[in-house]
Amino acid sequence: MRIHSDFLVLGSGVAGLMFALKVAEHGQVAVVTKSEISESNTVRAQGGVASVFSDRDSFELHIKDTLESGAGLCDPEVTDMVVRNGPERIRELMDMGVQFSQTDGDHLDLGREGGHSEKRIVHALDMTGWEIESVLVARVKSHPRIRVYEHHIAIDFLTHARGIRRGLVVTSHEERCCGAYVLDIASDRVCTFTAAVTLLATGGAGKVYPYTSNPDVATGDGVAMAYRAGASVANLEFVQFHPTCLYHPEAKNFLISEAVRGEGGILRNARGEAFMERYSPLKDLACRDVVARAIDTELKRTGDSSAFLDISHRDEDFVRRRFPNLYARCMNFGIDMTNDPIPVVPAAHYMCGGVATDLSGRTDISCLYAVGETACTGLHGANRLASNSLLEALVYAHRAAENAIAGYGGQPLPEDLPDWDEMGTTDSDEAVMVAHNWDEIRMFMWNYVGIVRSDKRLARARRRIDNIQREIQEYYWNFRVTSDLIELRNIALVAELIIRSAQRRKESRGLHFSIDFPDRDDKKWGQNTVLKRSSRT
Repeated sequence: MRIHSDFLVLGSGVAGLMFALKVAEHGQVAVVTKSEISESNTVRAQGGVASVFSDRDSFELHIKDTLESGAGLCDPEVTDMVVRNGPERIRELMDMGVQFSQTDGDHLDLGREGGHSEKRIVHALDMTGWEIESVLVARVKSHPRIRVYEHHIAIDFLTHARGIRRGLVVTSHEERCCGAYVLDIASDRVCTFTAAVTLLATGGAGKVYPYTSNPDVATGDGVAMAYRAGASVANLEFVQFHPTCLYHPEAKNFLISEAVRGEGGILRNARGEAFMERYSPLKDLACRDVVARAIDTELKRTGDSSAFLDISHRDEDFVRRRFPNLYARCMNFGIDMTNDPIPVVPAAHYMCGGVATDLSGRTDISCLYAVGETACTGLHGANRLASNSLLEALVYAHRAAENAIAGYGGQPLPEDLPDWDEMGTTDSDEAVMVAHNWDEIRMFMWNYVGIVRSDKRLARARRRIDNIQREIQEYYWNFRVTSDLIELRNIALVAELIIRSAQRRKESRGLHFSIDFPDRDDKKWGQNTVLKRSSRT
């Protein structure tokens, strides 16, 4: 089955949906999403969107905070562009119907989070992502030029190499993305989606680790697909572990927002001691990499199962009003955050690296754009500043849409694009391989490629992932694809790329901390880690 549109969007978070709405005024759009349309990291974004709206704040301060958080690897041009475009994108959301929290004087109620020198977090109580996503989903579903394909998972890009002529001689080839092969999960049928422009907005890869704030759909699909197609990926060693995920046997992927510390929450150990002053002069408002390592160190030092986030000293009514969702969810687990400290542990949260793009979200494959967490734009550097993720997604969705619209209507699609070929494959009779390798990858990634790393741990992880990759490749080409196999193939590749990137960086910087190289070395390692399929080592 072949489905054609002018624009193909893979992913349905804020980046994908905002792009879809903008380009839909210029052509037909297909939005492919592997679960329900609202199942994304966006809906789990509690904190908000960082942007300058206060007279006490400035673009220069926001840029400075971002650069400092990024530990020397943020692109200054990108940072300046994103920060200065933030307020316009926030106002656009408000015009679309997004209801952000306001003060009694009808001004935006700005919060503060770790690493920020001023209050600049635009939020909708503690459900900012849900508020934004709900508005965008409603608009997408009602738009006559957008068709949504839920429970469809992309397998690989449909690419076509064309010769580049200099005079009468073909001197090189340019790879062009012409769409993607997509599995309809309900029917087990692979469809060929063709499009003049393809946007990759598939989110992060938190499920590479067993403990994560991410939903089950976050399996690194976009990074894996782009790398297999020949696109450059960058900075994948920088995996952000959120310091405070709820530690409870019945809680799954539940994040305790950075905003709790922004409103005065204090991290304590099991003996009630506030410990962050031992690790940073900013104490509980230090950047996430510092706080996550501090908690990890405390747990290893004391043998405790969790740390505790305590906001019980604040007024009870204020806590309930400011964090209604958090309060209700914690109460479901028997934790009254107005009186009891919340047990928390670090968990994999955000990929600062991803598919390398330019200032318009273009990858180095023609007609393929990447936006949101799946992209590496240069904004986050070695450590993302809190609440800059939704900001980046909004700004880059806008810029990518503008660029795609301007370039749309160029060369037609090639006529010889092949459909999916599964000749010679059979139904799997070894599904246990998928489940076993999935579990093994996630556990050794946590143990060997987690918050603290070493050369020996990385080498062990590399040997294991190389063996697993060989098994998966043999299995993949012999059996018909399933959604589980597609996801396993992708998390295995992303795990390999994270390991290889971490092995290359012989220093500690931002989210990458090595006990063998504990110091930052700007002279040797003050640049991005870029991997491309042709440079495989």
